[in-house]
Amino acid sequence: MAHTLLIKNMVCARCKSTIRELLERHALEIDSIELGKVVVKQDIKDNYNAIKNELKQLGFELIEDESTMLIEQIKVVVIQCISENNVDDIFSKITKELGKNESAISKLFSKSEGITLEKYIINLKIEKVKEYIQLNQLNFSEIAYNLNYNNSSHLAKQFKTVTGMSMSEYRKLQDWDRKALDQIV
Repeated sequence: MAHTLLIKNMVCARCKSTIRELLERHALEIDSIELGKVVVKQDIKDNYNAIKNELKQLGFELIEDESTMLIEQIKVVVIQCISENNVDDIFSKITKELGKNESAISKLFSKSEGITLEKYIINLKIEKVKEYIQLNQLNFSEIAYNLNYNNSSHLAKQFKTVTGMSMSEYRKLQDWDRKALDQIV
């Protein structure tokens, strides 16, 4: 009997690999794995607490209630959109993926996370900007275009509001101040 595990803080390919290794150590056969969700072919009730504890030690968490599950699904969609430079209409992608209206999603997110969904998206975009600056492959206008800003001055203003410094100042830093995607709220 297949069992679905919903996992919080699973935000990248390395996370998927780590969780795959953990579940295989427990002799579980994985049917599918994607960000935030793993389907195993066996029932895990005998290993449930051990898996839950090991996930927690690795910085993950099994999701056991519906609202937490929805919040994690929202985060996964937003992170995927930004990672793939597919940010033209994140809200419509979220509503389509979850089958809920924008207002309900925004209220649930704000209540649960203590930050608006819009602010969360901006914070993730700013982390992506930091990544682009570190890679030093794009100029500021190209970065703004990739993240669907109307122009680079809009991005520059938002970057300064969030970080307290200009993008040029950030580029000059030796100590990059970046946050892990699962730590942004």
